[in-house]
Amino acid sequence: MNNIVFLILRRIRAPLIAVIISFGIAVLGLTLMPGIEVEGEIFYLSLFQAFYIISYTATTIGFGEVPHEFSTTQRLWMTFSIYLTVISWFYAIGNIIALFQDVSLNIAITTSRFTKTVKRLRDPFYIICGYGETGSLLVNSLDRMHIRVVVIEILQDRINDLELEDYQYDIPALCADAQLSDVLIKAGIRHSMCAGIAALTNNDHANLAVAIAAKIISPSLMVLGRAENADTAANMESFKTDHIINPYTLFGDHLAMQVHALGIYLLHEWLTGIPGQSLLSPDCPPIGKWVVCGYGRFGKSVVNSLQREDFTITIIEANPELTGCEECIIGNGTESKTLEEADIKNALGIVAGTDNDVNNLSIVITAREMNPELFVVIRKNKRYNDILFDHYKANITMQPSNIIAHECLAHMISPLLAGFLSLVRIQTNVWANQLISRLVDTIGEQVPETWTIIIDDFQAPAVITLLSQGVTVTLDNLARDPSNRDTKLELIPLMLIRDGIPLLLPACDFHIKNHDQILFCGRMNARKTFSIVLGNYNVLSYIISGEVIADGLVWRWLNKKFRRKAGTLP
Repeated sequence: MNNIVFLILRRIRAPLIAVIISFGIAVLGLTLMPGIEVEGEIFYLSLFQAFYIISYTATTIGFGEVPHEFSTTQRLWMTFSIYLTVISWFYAIGNIIALFQDVSLNIAITTSRFTKTVKRLRDPFYIICGYGETGSLLVNSLDRMHIRVVVIEILQDRINDLELEDYQYDIPALCADAQLSDVLIKAGIRHSMCAGIAALTNNDHANLAVAIAAKIISPSLMVLGRAENADTAANMESFKTDHIINPYTLFGDHLAMQVHALGIYLLHEWLTGIPGQSLLSPDCPPIGKWVVCGYGRFGKSVVNSLQREDFTITIIEANPELTGCEECIIGNGTESKTLEEADIKNALGIVAGTDNDVNNLSIVITAREMNPELFVVIRKNKRYNDILFDHYKANITMQPSNIIAHECLAHMISPLLAGFLSLVRIQTNVWANQLISRLVDTIGEQVPETWTIIIDDFQAPAVITLLSQGVTVTLDNLARDPSNRDTKLELIPLMLIRDGIPLLLPACDFHIKNHDQILFCGRMNARKTFSIVLGNYNVLSYIISGEVIADGLVWRWLNKKFRRKAGTLP
């Protein structure tokens, strides 16, 4: 705020001085000009009267000659004063208008407003650095999950796009370089309600700078960093970045998961999706001979993953000397000649993984014409090409922004979800399919809400009170409807952590203890009802014992009276 005041005063210094001097001359001169004779004496205007007259004259309002008619001398001076003050006044107004169009002042005002808005946040929020394809997708998902966000973006056009979006919450956004530590501080990195920061720009160096600054300024803050380069990832790891996300490695792992564990892959996509959306069943890639076009970072990740699953890979690469591809067919893959050389007619699948969307579409269209039964994996680089890719309908469409957003959501929406998913990956596909079947039976075929609770005085006061009284509380008790204890809520406990040891899919009769951490998934209305069970002692007592506890003086008096009449009280 001090910077804004200083900037304004500095810019209007000259016009302000001009206005003051012109007003001073006009007012002083008017007091010295002799007026008409009143009761035999020449009337002179007082200083206040002269200031009053010059004020409404200089501002072109006009009022008249008060308190008496002016003399010829006074009118001559007023004529001079009009030109003097009105010109200086318009000069000042022009400078003030130009001032508020000044870029520096607008930036200062916007920054000040942004900082105040962030300071007033009273809900947990995440800082998103970069509102590109990944950042916008993540912000949209978090907003739909009722999680507050603060955005830092270096391009003003993207900030303008954000302001045009129809979000549930007003999202504080600042056009600035997130690499600067003072920008991160203004964005709330030291705020008590800041839950984490995600560096999601398309510049590895910028993401590294954000991750390092965040860990130095606020070491306990959760930091998610996008890193497509191995050196950047290693540097982030050395500064203890909590979660390092490489979209190409993730996609390779997911593709391998689809090959040998489709159920685990489906479970992962389901639990990290946007609640309420329907999840389509993915195709299972056939094992055998595949052709991969493009051996960059994406292509290498895909090749490594498929080779682990005993696939036979033929690589097509236009610049093998740049990518380090030793055994490959030189070409783009858009020509039928190159695809014939790769024996596309006998292949089971093709991966179009270049960094050019048009080339990728050309590759798969040409390949499908030569082999209509091909399983197609295509890389989509830009979201504005969605219409083209939706029209083509490949078996698997890989977009880095979607993969990064899903991975970030896994860490943001629930503290235990990422740990649960890592344990899921080492389970059998049969185990995953059984859990999916249970989810469908309980919740339906839409993406569920996931949330974490800690059994303590703050999140579960009713449970703590009953445990202190020696009452046994089970997971089944927490999953009952407060209005009808015989009805179960549409939720499933996925994991329970006690003393640092995780337990997957705990049984309904599992006894709860103080400080237990539990991961649930279920419908949104079940989550809202579930909070009532945790916080209301009478409700939880009714679910456990079946007895309704009288609440309030009148109800307690009536309850005691009826029990005496029934002989259950002395």
